[in-house]
Amino acid sequence: MGQIHKRFTDEQVRLLMQSYDQGQLSREEVQDLLGIGRSRFFVLLKDYRRDPAGLSIAYQRATPARLSAGVEAKIAQALLQEKKIVEDPNLPISGYNYTAIRDHLAAKGISVSVTTIIKRAKQMDCYKPRKKRKTHDREVVTASIGALIQHDSSLHQWSPFANKKWYLVTSIDDYSRKLLFADFFLKETTWTHIQAVQTLIQSYGLPLRYYVDSLRVFRFVQGRDSFWRKHVLETDDVDTQWRKMMRLLGIDVVHALSPQAKGKIERPYRWLQDRIVRTCVYENLSTIEEVRSVLKAEVNRYNNHQVHSTTGEIPNIRFHNASKEGNSLFRKFTIPKPYLSPKDVFCFRTSRMVNAYRRISLFKHQIEVPNVPLREYVDVHLAPDEIRQLMYIRIWWHDKLVHSFSLPLSGFRVHF
Repeated sequence: MGQIHKRFTDEQVRLLMQSYDQGQLSREEVQDLLGIGRSRFFVLLKDYRRDPAGLSIAYQRATPARLSAGVEAKIAQALLQEKKIVEDPNLPISGYNYTAIRDHLAAKGISVSVTTIIKRAKQMDCYKPRKKRKTHDREVVTASIGALIQHDSSLHQWSPFANKKWYLVTSIDDYSRKLLFADFFLKETTWTHIQAVQTLIQSYGLPLRYYVDSLRVFRFVQGRDSFWRKHVLETDDVDTQWRKMMRLLGIDVVHALSPQAKGKIERPYRWLQDRIVRTCVYENLSTIEEVRSVLKAEVNRYNNHQVHSTTGEIPNIRFHNASKEGNSLFRKFTIPKPYLSPKDVFCFRTSRMVNAYRRISLFKHQIEVPNVPLREYVDVHLAPDEIRQLMYIRIWWHDKLVHSFSLPLSGFRVHF
């Protein structure tokens, strides 16, 4: 059947609605006469009762039939900019993202659909057909939040205007897929990952286990014996500084044996990478502080507004519901005994012998240690503060804090 405004006049429709209101015709009879459905009938009835004499069925286009020349120019400009991003070999971008273009235009007050953008892209040779993907068969293997935290880092040139690459370190909860930590670092060091764990634990609590790769920060890996060399220590015979911290906190560590085994953390990386690089190009951002604000906005979008393809839920809502229902394996963080400060937990650990002068040597510093017998070993905890450029030093002996002080960080020529 054709459209109602082409088959009836306003007066005819008003007359039918009046007959229904007076009980002369039933709803089904009016619907049959007009050739409309139940929903459309009640819309017309509501309009009629609000203004019986002013009811009109004339078709009114909600949006203009054509985009203005100014909007067309903005779309073309965005597409050409997108093409430049995709064709730049130095950027980690390989395909077009028309949704990102739509969001970028929307931020400028230009409302246009992705379908329209794709049509213009094909006309301007700014289009690549998507590769056929495998059927989505991933599933959540954990049953609670805090059961498994996937932790990783990614090195990229996040802004084409920056003169160096930065490391993005992230931690994601396996059950909810919520990003619990995400930040940029100039260097990837042991201290970088210790800081990431500290931030997560002090915000959410102690998870059951962490899932990481076999990077030297996380694991001591020994190569095979050879004809020339017989190894004394084997893989995992030595705890790294990061692993010592995890043992103290009672957090299990599982190692991925291949990049493919870290797919759940790699996919958010690709999504963040795609969005952040484009935003840096659109807004001409170059410093790590500027790009951090973009990262914060994209993490907020991912956690609070985007439905995850695997769980079918928004990550933060899924996380909140699990926490509310008591479906959580996060434990409250308390400083393990006998320690007194987070600086004794989130730190580097080493040991030194007290010499005949009751001193220890630490990176060319001669430090006096009171109340400790000669030739005894003491545990030294080092916590760098890069903002204040200080190294906090806490010395323990037989589960007692015997000395605590700080020194300039510049005096410690060591790669943390």
